[in-house]
Amino acid sequence: MNVIELLASIDFEADNDPTRYRYEVIAERLAELITSGQIRPKTPLPAEGSLAELCGVSLGTARHAMQLLRERGLAVTLRSKGTYVMRSTDRIGSR
Repeated sequence: MNVIELLASIDFEADNDPTRYRYEVIAERLAELITSGQIRPKTPLPAEGSLAELCGVSLGTARHAMQLLRERGLAVTLRSKGTYVMRSTDRIGSR
């Protein structure tokens, strides 16, 4: 299954916890897919606009979710190339 199909299969509306922001839920779901190996290292992630559309959120919310993945060392954004899943050996603090 590719990344778009995986994301399309997730019901982001199911997590209706009012104490959590939508971008946190999206980032958490993506992190789960990455850490479980369902999304492999070096795999391109959807553009922020596509992610927003898939998840039914604003562009700003999608951007914030991607920022959380970068902060956690799960993804890297390369200028004019896109955002990619990082290899575990590339992650900050990995040995």
